[in-house]
Amino acid sequence: MFTLFDNTLKRLIEAAEHLDLDPGFLEKLKNALEMTQARLPIRMDDGSTKSFLAFRCRYDDSLGPTKGGIRFHQQVNGDEVMALALMMTSKCAVMDLPFGGAKGGVKVDPHSLSNMEHESLSRAYVRAFAHVIGPDRDIPAPDVGTNEKTMAWMMDEYSTIVGKRTPAVITGKPVALGGSLGRDDATARGAYNIIQHKARTLGLKRGARVAIQGFGNAGMHMAQLVAADGYKIVAVSDSKGAVHAPAGFDIGELLAAKRCGRVINMAGSAGVSEIPGDELLAVDCEVLVLAALENMVHKGNAESITARLIVELANGPVTPEADEVLKAMNVVILPDILANAGGVTVSYFEWVQNREGDRWTLDQVHARLKTAMEREADAVWTYAREKNITLRTAAYVLALSRIAAAMEALGTDKF
Repeated sequence: MFTLFDNTLKRLIEAAEHLDLDPGFLEKLKNALEMTQARLPIRMDDGSTKSFLAFRCRYDDSLGPTKGGIRFHQQVNGDEVMALALMMTSKCAVMDLPFGGAKGGVKVDPHSLSNMEHESLSRAYVRAFAHVIGPDRDIPAPDVGTNEKTMAWMMDEYSTIVGKRTPAVITGKPVALGGSLGRDDATARGAYNIIQHKARTLGLKRGARVAIQGFGNAGMHMAQLVAADGYKIVAVSDSKGAVHAPAGFDIGELLAAKRCGRVINMAGSAGVSEIPGDELLAVDCEVLVLAALENMVHKGNAESITARLIVELANGPVTPEADEVLKAMNVVILPDILANAGGVTVSYFEWVQNREGDRWTLDQVHARLKTAMEREADAVWTYAREKNITLRTAAYVLALSRIAAAMEALGTDKF
């Protein structure tokens, strides 16, 4: 059974076949620059002490200080963290950001924690990894199971450790503490910018039907953006279940149901029915947005997909085996390292604002994000067309070419 890291590395190696690279370059990228593991003991509300396994991986810093989120999830493990750090390395390179890639995580069910326990665990993470992170070395951000409140606690803890307020150490913070306007919907907006920019190329028209797997933060924002542009949301799912509305949801009612706790609250409304979560992939639609977790589309279910376009808002939601099936079906995949890169791009904007002591308007953030997403989408499409390869392979080719150029510029000692 291939791991997420195996799958990610396989895609890099396949992309490297389209470039003339020094063998030492790929050899270096087969291993992480730095992988740190720690035990985080915290006092629980009932007075007991529990320990949680935590990780931070800095994969490559050829392009600059490393950047990547911290996830709190019960399935976090070292392989996953390392794979996601490698993806971040490629993602930052695709977006031409002055960052390398990193990732962190704690093996915990965040829903089992009280607010006080969540804060204690967040601060314990920073104490354990304070020697790893830093505004010029490694800049964390939110991920699955963490949010702007988590980042506020982490920034405050780091500032206490180093003895001065250091907002640039963390991105995804509340705006009141130096966070950037536009960070809340950046992941979805970045993908939406590409869809808008390439709609004619992709054959998308107003009224196209969209199904969204994973109606969390990114999924909800994507639903709002595409619905406002005339697309029809016909199916959504979250961890509690899935609902289907062939005629399209009222986006306001759908968001209200989610705010009450789960999308299946919509079931029973006019034209809305509950469906098994795994059937969402097969819903009749033109666009399938994958915004849940990795490996959700695999060889066993890929053939059931009817969508002509898959948008990867999650990291690694399609396995390499499923890629081959979908390629044969002429399904276009907007790959994760490009499609969901709006988040890290606005995180970069936040880091710049913190370093400069500046604050950009929402219009400035949106305009700069749109320019960046369209520019790099055009670069990926150009590679895909010139080399007759998929968008995913083209994105990795673009990333590898930029990382390799940085390594070469740093000298032969870097190989």
